[in-house]
Amino acid sequence: MATAELASERESDYLSQLTMAAARFGNRTEQRERNRSVLETRGVLYADTPERVEKRLARLGADWAMARAIERTPTEPASSAGSTLGLPPEGFTSEALGLERLIGRNNLTPVAFLEEGVQVSRSVGRITITGPGGGHGTGFMVSPSLLLTNNHVLGDAQEAGRSKVAFAFQDGADGNPLVPAVFQLEPLRCFVTDRALDYTLVAVAPRGAQGEALSSFGRLILSEAQGKAVIGEFVNIIQHPRGEPKQIALRENQIVDVLERFLHYESDTREGSSGSPVFNDQWEVVALHHSAVPKTDAEGRPLSVDGTVWRPETGEQQLAWRANEGVRISRVLRSLHEAPLTGEAARLRDEVFTTELDPSPERSTPPMPSFNGGPTLAGADGSRAEARSSATDGSAQVVLPLRITLDFGTSSPPSATLSAPLPALAPTPQPPPTERPDVVSAVGKDVDAALTNHRLARERAYYDRSADAAARTAYYANVRTDDGDALRRALTTLLTETHTPRPRYKPMRLVYPWVDLHKDGRLRSIYSGQPFSAEELIRADAAVEEARLAREQELLLRERTAGPAEFEAEFRALEASLPFNCEHVVPQSWFHEKEPMRGDLHHLFACEPGCNSYRSNFPYFDFPDYEETVRDACGKRESVGFEPEKCRGVVARATLYFLLRYPGQIGDVAQEFPEDRLPVLLRWHEGEAVTEYELHRNAAIAEIQGNRNPLIDHPEWAREIDFSGVWP
Repeated sequence: MATAELASERESDYLSQLTMAAARFGNRTEQRERNRSVLETRGVLYADTPERVEKRLARLGADWAMARAIERTPTEPASSAGSTLGLPPEGFTSEALGLERLIGRNNLTPVAFLEEGVQVSRSVGRITITGPGGGHGTGFMVSPSLLLTNNHVLGDAQEAGRSKVAFAFQDGADGNPLVPAVFQLEPLRCFVTDRALDYTLVAVAPRGAQGEALSSFGRLILSEAQGKAVIGEFVNIIQHPRGEPKQIALRENQIVDVLERFLHYESDTREGSSGSPVFNDQWEVVALHHSAVPKTDAEGRPLSVDGTVWRPETGEQQLAWRANEGVRISRVLRSLHEAPLTGEAARLRDEVFTTELDPSPERSTPPMPSFNGGPTLAGADGSRAEARSSATDGSAQVVLPLRITLDFGTSSPPSATLSAPLPALAPTPQPPPTERPDVVSAVGKDVDAALTNHRLARERAYYDRSADAAARTAYYANVRTDDGDALRRALTTLLTETHTPRPRYKPMRLVYPWVDLHKDGRLRSIYSGQPFSAEELIRADAAVEEARLAREQELLLRERTAGPAEFEAEFRALEASLPFNCEHVVPQSWFHEKEPMRGDLHHLFACEPGCNSYRSNFPYFDFPDYEETVRDACGKRESVGFEPEKCRGVVARATLYFLLRYPGQIGDVAQEFPEDRLPVLLRWHEGEAVTEYELHRNAAIAEIQGNRNPLIDHPEWAREIDFSGVWP
């Protein structure tokens, strides 16, 4: 099937799924309002059916007597609860805490709640579908060999065969990303899918790309038992929204309705969260997240955030959401029981229903992947600690890094990172065990050259103002400014013709040693302002480059069994999985990672991987309430865009340069920088004056690649240039 046909089919399936979810949600409006009314007036014990509530209480080790006694308000006399209600609240021990949380009488929870959440999160991974119609989703291990996700993420065995799952794709406690462990999916061993229930079960290779053991990431035990959640209860969702590093929507997600096959709940999930596990407060899986419920018009058509009818080509980020829908896990398990499987597929399927943990030595102390794939974690003091997942006997525990997202409203939530003492991991990957001498040698030469360049650069004057003024005058000698469109055309021609040579992307050689230095000789993250030494980032990039080259050599060994399209997809997936310390202010995906755009120094800046990942490929946006809101150290990000904490004027001028140098290259799809965002760049440009740091960069880049940034040399031209011709 052609790529366009696959994309069209995916869009049709997605739209159909949204429409059905919205219809189910709409048909239950009256019942849902009754549920909410009962929750507000009587509480969680009365919103669901008595049978379901009794099963939930039994699962918590309680009964109606205990629940009713805890539910009683402090001012209500004990006798009013009846003589058969058992012990009064003050007589309960800490074992009743789960029940108190369910009823809403106590929001306290043991710290172990977060520790266990980190442990179960290890079994959740990001799915990447390569090739035609590719994208991202979320999935989680439900047996030693099988991964559960949505049918609309992996629709058939062929699609699953060109897909991978990455575990530990998340930030560490120090804000730097871990190196994920990537595993190939193996649908020929086992593949079960159900379009109506929107689930897919697929086998995963036992070993990762760097030899990691799949068993080290454990599994989530699924239960067919009733009583895992009731209406009014809060759930937790571990997810990879939009294919981003692992995040969690914690507790502020209330179940508002229970259908025969689905749950409706209010939470913060986004595209890419499809296939995520939905947990109760005891970290039992209660549902498979599969769809958001969109706002619709009178005809049932999904609406965009601006109130117009949504269309797939406008992008999922433009959808207006009402709630979320998950498939009840008991219904998924019921369907799996009935699946007509034989041979190895049947045996693997049966392991989903086995609650006993594999006692094999490899499973006894499963490792948290370190940057070199080793089996231990390095503590902040240099000590080592073993990691535990749900696949162990419970004899040892360790707190692992996890990013927590809290949702307090309908807009995108602020992001916070757990600040409890966590084992620190090395900030950059070490060479993989399968490293080859030629790889190490090639990268070593780059490192030596970069460090030599840095040493020589430090001996130079940081910025020669008079020499640069003369160079600037000569550069623009033939440019006239009497007409905005003519000025734009003249600058585009000048920037293109003088862009020689055109260096390829190599930040360790070209960006860190000299171009991006500040006057104190250090580098600073473009978004957070965090300082680094040039040597620090040079060696960090070298480690990443070694890992990348080694992996590429492994891929090339399969040259005869795969075509060019597969290799391109493999390499793109590899690039996306690595932590980078260099930011393209115009995201590479917007220009398909092509040169000379990719290596153009005018829009390359030092940036730690955490901020690089946080910004992702969101266009810049000016939030009116930026100063009043809680935000990440890198800035603020919502579905409409990203606003950096630092250097707004710097990134604005770099982006304006790109628009002039490469007219027509970006802005042709909704996810890229559209023309109506131009005022954002102009405001930031005018709001922050050109700094000596930018003047130094501009002069240094001109020495290397020949052209200059007109917005740095002549800030006043920003309002004279007619930028309308730079968009497709």
